[in-house]
Amino acid sequence: MLARKYPPAHRDDRIDLLHGYRVADPYRWLEDAQCEQSRSWLAAQDQLCEGFLSRLPGRAAVRRRITTLLGTGTVSAPVWRGEHQFFTRRMPDAERPVLLTVDPSGAERVLLDPLLLDPTGLTVLESWYVAPLGDRLAYKTSRGGDEESFLYVVDVATGTELEGPIGGVRHGALAWLPDGTAYYYVRRRPGDTSRRVHLHRVGTDPDRNDVVVFGDGMPDTTDYGILVSADGHWLSLGASQGTENRSDVWLGDLTVAGPEAPQLRPVQVGVDADTGVYMCRDGRAYLFTDRDAPRSRLCVASPADLRYEAWQDLVSEDPEAVLTDFAILDGPELDRPLLVVGWTRHAVNEITVHDLETGEQLGTVATPGIGSISGLFERPEGGHEVWFSYTDSTSPGATLRYDARHGSTGLWATAPGAVPVPRVLSSQVSYRSADGTTVRMLIVEPLDRTGPRPTVLFGYGGFGSSQVPAYDPSILAWVEAGGVYVVTNLRGGGEEGEDWHRAGMRENKQRVFDDFHAAAQALIDGGWTTPAQLGAYGGSNGGLLVGGALVQRPDLYRAVVCEAPLLDMVRYERVGMGSLWVSEYGSAQHPEDLSWLLGYSPYHQVREGTAYPAVLFTVSANDVRVDPMHARKMCAALQFATTGDAPILLRSESDAGHKGRSTTRMAALAADTLAFLAWHTGLELH
Repeated sequence: MLARKYPPAHRDDRIDLLHGYRVADPYRWLEDAQCEQSRSWLAAQDQLCEGFLSRLPGRAAVRRRITTLLGTGTVSAPVWRGEHQFFTRRMPDAERPVLLTVDPSGAERVLLDPLLLDPTGLTVLESWYVAPLGDRLAYKTSRGGDEESFLYVVDVATGTELEGPIGGVRHGALAWLPDGTAYYYVRRRPGDTSRRVHLHRVGTDPDRNDVVVFGDGMPDTTDYGILVSADGHWLSLGASQGTENRSDVWLGDLTVAGPEAPQLRPVQVGVDADTGVYMCRDGRAYLFTDRDAPRSRLCVASPADLRYEAWQDLVSEDPEAVLTDFAILDGPELDRPLLVVGWTRHAVNEITVHDLETGEQLGTVATPGIGSISGLFERPEGGHEVWFSYTDSTSPGATLRYDARHGSTGLWATAPGAVPVPRVLSSQVSYRSADGTTVRMLIVEPLDRTGPRPTVLFGYGGFGSSQVPAYDPSILAWVEAGGVYVVTNLRGGGEEGEDWHRAGMRENKQRVFDDFHAAAQALIDGGWTTPAQLGAYGGSNGGLLVGGALVQRPDLYRAVVCEAPLLDMVRYERVGMGSLWVSEYGSAQHPEDLSWLLGYSPYHQVREGTAYPAVLFTVSANDVRVDPMHARKMCAALQFATTGDAPILLRSESDAGHKGRSTTRMAALAADTLAFLAWHTGLELH
């Protein structure tokens, strides 16, 4: 369908000398998307890509099918404030979720609708925080995918805007004081060189009246966590650098000098572990930590003595399951206070019930199947109920309610749309990687599959992120058409705890690629697919994964979709949010780190004279996390180097970012992705 004739791209003779390494960078000019040469090249790439995609058979049909499957809509678990509940829901034909509230009578009311805020559909509701009395709501929005959030506060009863917009709050936490008159939040004020934790009183000028309570002298890459206890006695602050899985934690007493001057004392500082401190209704400090417990544990201590030696295990580390969440039930209807605990066991979620005092396990919470849960939400004042979201490969997200009085689990709310979902077979399969490590993958396939089929292999493998079963219209549309879809649980993820994460980061990153190649080989050896029918797909850190896969083993994959990828690992930290990820990947500023980065950096591993598989890069112009320059440079390098006839294409999208697409845009991107993979692996979409 495509002759090997690509838009011309000038190759510079640029060589950087870094720590004794000669590092070629012939497409450095493509880092600047606004220069005339880049603009001309991008326009030609857009025309080339759309010309190819528009002729793909099944593109329109699969887009319609994905749109239909997205018609389930979504619903979140409720957040309670007294007898009022707050939750989000996206109706079947809606572009974005809306935020609603329900009063004690059951009357439902829309609080925030992004499409009313901005009829263009480009505004995203980033996050929202209800004050403890339920009378005020703080929320953040961004536009066009730029993630440059602005903060507003509204009166819940009337919808009246009380303040906003307040800028400089991108990716920052927020915690209300109990009376709703003030909140702690993270902000970079005009003229500040770094983000800090401020106390802000509603209705006052944030630039003139905010009080800095924490963060002076902290690096600009610091990320903060903020929690205020329900009684207003305690302030818990956490600080971590970028995305590293370690945190420093302080606890402040707000009753001594007031919220403007919390008396902070360290709980954990300078320790290579991630810990959170939660002050609960019974007066004890609960410490959720992976310190000396890579799969995490829950400890308790007295606020008066938070030395590490005083921490006592309430729920100890499990040898196989990773502790993920907890909730406390202590309502008067119960015989004794209970602890509800969430786990991930080999990428599948489960819930257990324990005695709050001793930690003894008393039972489990029933779920509809082998799937994933998110959130354990109890009433802030206590009670006998926990709400959580559930999904699996064929079940749209639903909210379930656990009633501890009689140990029952029931459906609280379903996704609002009724959509016929294809029947598929989901199974978890183990395989061995190059070094003998056992890795798992979830295989979703047709019930009647016979012989090898066109297959998509998806992976992520980074930042401790777990890939768990979930409802995904793209997967269902692919399998419904007769294909096989596989999600791998590679090292670098969090499916087996922090040790599993660290086994695939920094100098160990090659193991992630090895795990992915081994998954591909296991699928071939097991009869699910063949190299001529195998496609690879990944986004963001997963884009780095499949970018590395295609240059390391171009013979193993027929087609690759590389979405919002990191690919130039020598310069990644200079653009976008790359500086936040040095703890995950390392830094080219250090000789040892540069050696391993160059060892797998996809852009630097492109070899002229190689027949590369078909590749579709997809990027968004407003992506502030992963700069599109990665895909631009890699696309040019592959188009120059390949000797094969398989197309190398770049799909660029305007007014979009790393996340937050509307349903229409999600369907369009997914359809292009599947149609591209289907054409090259031999799947007929319908």
